[in-house]
Amino acid sequence: MYGRLLASLNRKRFQEFLVKLDEEIASPVRALGCPDPECGGPLHAAPFQRKPRGLVVDPELCKRLSFCCAVDGCRGRVTPPSVRFLGRRVYSAAIVVVVTAMRCGAKPARMKTLRDLLGVCRQTVLRWQYWWRQMLPQTPLWRARSGLLREQVALQELPQSLLARFSGSVARRVLHLLFFLGPLTGGLRSGVAM
Repeated sequence: MYGRLLASLNRKRFQEFLVKLDEEIASPVRALGCPDPECGGPLHAAPFQRKPRGLVVDPELCKRLSFCCAVDGCRGRVTPPSVRFLGRRVYSAAIVVVVTAMRCGAKPARMKTLRDLLGVCRQTVLRWQYWWRQMLPQTPLWRARSGLLREQVALQELPQSLLARFSGSVARRVLHLLFFLGPLTGGLRSGVAM
């Protein structure tokens, strides 16, 4: 089920779709202007290059959207939420979600496939699992949003148990989960940083 999805993450069309989603998320953040209440100046585009591991993507599609205040002396920076990047992690957000949802940390054959396909090692997957199961539930975002779910989520089965709470195809559920995590992925105005 997730194998096909992993393969589709490298498609240029899918990456372009994620860029468009990020642009839609960033637009209202930019419209608010400088985050400094005493400044309020306009924000100029100030994207920066990311090199997400595990994907073969056009470098133009790997720019992290960010904004910088246009007022001299202020230069306040705002980095909006993203569905492509999960904080400072070097792998794309979709890969972190899909790989940890596969629950493949202990199976050597699957880990070899993941290492060959994405360059991800067992220790990295274990670190991601730790983040999902131990750190995410302690964030203010989780405390606020997990209460909105109809059914309780099994923490030791994250992110799989959270994906199961969303409807649609596996790809659609992954997108819902990326939006759910959005406030963790941005800067000053987007909630809790990772």
